Amino acid sequence: MRRIDLLQARLAGQRHHWLVTGAAGFIGSHLVEALLKLGQQVSGIDNFSTGNPANLAEVRRSAGAEAWSNFRFVEGDIGEPKACAQVAEGVQFILHQAALGSVPRSIDDPLATHRSNLTGFLNILLAARDAGVQRLVYASSSSVYGDHPALPKVEDQVGRPLSPYAVTKLADELYATAFSRCYRVPLIGLRYFNVFGPRQDPAGAYAAVIPQWLTALIANAPVFINGDGESSRDFCYVGNVVQANLLAALVDDVSALGQVYNVAFGSRTTLNQLYQQLRTLMAERHPHVATHAAQYRGFRPADVRHSLADIGKARRLLGYEPTHNVSDGLKASADWYAGRYPA
Repeated sequence: MRRIDLLQARLAGQRHHWLVTGAAGFIGSHLVEALLKLGQQVSGIDNFSTGNPANLAEVRRSAGAEAWSNFRFVEGDIGEPKACAQVAEGVQFILHQAALGSVPRSIDDPLATHRSNLTGFLNILLAARDAGVQRLVYASSSSVYGDHPALPKVEDQVGRPLSPYAVTKLADELYATAFSRCYRVPLIGLRYFNVFGPRQDPAGAYAAVIPQWLTALIANAPVFINGDGESSRDFCYVGNVVQANLLAALVDDVSALGQVYNVAFGSRTTLNQLYQQLRTLMAERHPHVATHAAQYRGFRPADVRHSLADIGKARRLLGYEPTHNVSDGLKASADWYAGRYPA
């Protein structure tokens, strides 16, 4: 039996109090939903800068009224120390997802990225320390690998960060190490690689590629591919990320603490391959998509050419085993977006 199955069976008989920051966001709402369905008590905080109340409404419908009664939501900003301290009170486990994502956004507005990703994280660390939490799991990013050329990416080989966003995530890891040593706060960091899935926002200048392309295909709108389309990414379905967070929060091996782990599927997909897969999936639902043609434009500043994770460390120490490959995840995503965005 997989470790995640054993963990879920264990949680079914034990109720803990969890805090999910960024609870109304893409990943955060999936964590809230998973925890509520496992009978847990959950608190959430979000300032709706990128989160969406519709995500929580969907969680409420999916989890059901009884499970939803175990959820407490606070609209607040992790940039404010008092808000963090209040929402962390009485909490045993923190899953910290709140952040301003997107490399281009950080280049356009580095100050906002710093406040959310670095000052906000420091506030959460202080709140966790003062509340005496049992475990804090925080979201880092594959962006910390920067210009290091090696593939696949392994946790102890990082390069120079290429954007303000990458700087904040690398600094988060340094702060986590210091808090673990100075205050004995039990921490684990998860370096996410290109997470995708239902509820990921397709709108706005900083939308991720998969939701943006899916909704563009439905609407028969232009799809833009940066560069020649041969840049590649290790796309990871959100269900795998939920698994990694739960495993990290409850791992019993003390040697697993105070470390960071790659969270990915462990395979590469080029942008050209991604577009072809998405076009095929959407053409099954909307015939007009079959003749859609992508448009190419220049490379984006600060983008890395290729990204691929070594997930061996997470497998060994956390028991992480991805449940969704890229194809399965894209199909689940296509189903969700097709059901919510009419042609």
